[in-house]
Amino acid sequence: MKTAPSVEPPLPAAALVSVVVIGRNEGKRLTACLKSIHAMNADLFATEIIYVDSDSSDGSPQAAASMGARVIRVKPERPSAALGRNAGWRAARGQYILFLDGDTLLHPEFVRRALAQFRDPEAAIVWGHRRELAPAQSIYVRVLDLDWVYPAGDSEFCGGDALVRRDVLERVDGFDQSLIAGEEPEMCRRIRAHGYRIVHIDAPMTRHDLAVNTFRAYWRRAFRAGHAYAEIASRFRAGPDPLWQAEARRNLIHGGLLLSAPFLLLLGAVILRPAALLLACALLSGLGLSLLARSARRCAWKSDDAITRWFYAAHSHLQQVPILFGQLAQRLDARNGRQRRLIEYKPSSGSL
Repeated sequence: MKTAPSVEPPLPAAALVSVVVIGRNEGKRLTACLKSIHAMNADLFATEIIYVDSDSSDGSPQAAASMGARVIRVKPERPSAALGRNAGWRAARGQYILFLDGDTLLHPEFVRRALAQFRDPEAAIVWGHRRELAPAQSIYVRVLDLDWVYPAGDSEFCGGDALVRRDVLERVDGFDQSLIAGEEPEMCRRIRAHGYRIVHIDAPMTRHDLAVNTFRAYWRRAFRAGHAYAEIASRFRAGPDPLWQAEARRNLIHGGLLLSAPFLLLLGAVILRPAALLLACALLSGLGLSLLARSARRCAWKSDDAITRWFYAAHSHLQQVPILFGQLAQRLDARNGRQRRLIEYKPSSGSL
């Protein structure tokens, strides 16, 4: 007796994908983003485009409307990406919500490939590879481009660009609007608690224009990450899934050691004899080089370029200092009952 062949669930039929783009003074970056959405392969599904603007002053809302997007304006006292994304998906009509930041370019095949993952009813979020549009524009962007490289498969969280089931967003009530950073991992934690999967596929998703070309922008971006570490780690400290507890603790130790190193050397110059001080400096230099070499080896899978890997290794250690300051600032804010406003690091790309 022949057994009936197994039948895979069909791809979502006649799906409506709502593309929610958020932005604030993105200017030409936004128009490029909208052009990339119009250029995607949408033969198998319908689309709508919603642009949520956070009080831009560069003509972004008018430009988005002229390109066929439905524009929603939000003017909160404390703007955040979470607030903009929530406003977008709640106004959307689609069964699937594609979240994009206004400084990204969508790959034309990503949505089609991502929709196939929703054959699995446990798949709640699908995301792919985000990479920098112009990594050669500065050493900062060249290095930070590797921060976007994640292995394919199930992941704990996604970034700001992702395709999400609307019914799952409704179940968890979307993003936490009280967070000024780290809202995606926090929401993903709640989604995973319901038994859903976050799926990272091995496919290009977006190109991103980070535009970090100064040390100040680099510092503020890492400072914001530290603020998110501290805020989310403190929130889930007593729970069964202590999100970012280990990362926050490692940063406090790592950043603290780096920050104290100059003072220890100064103290050594005062209390040690010259020969002993030179020996101590040699030992510390050797330890530092060995740590850099280990970090460069560990990130070998992210890049074939040895020089980029060494720069990335240095970044992985040096960023711990502004991350530490971000953590300390959040803890001080929490103690004094203050809420910090949006931490912006990127300049406007110019009025439209």
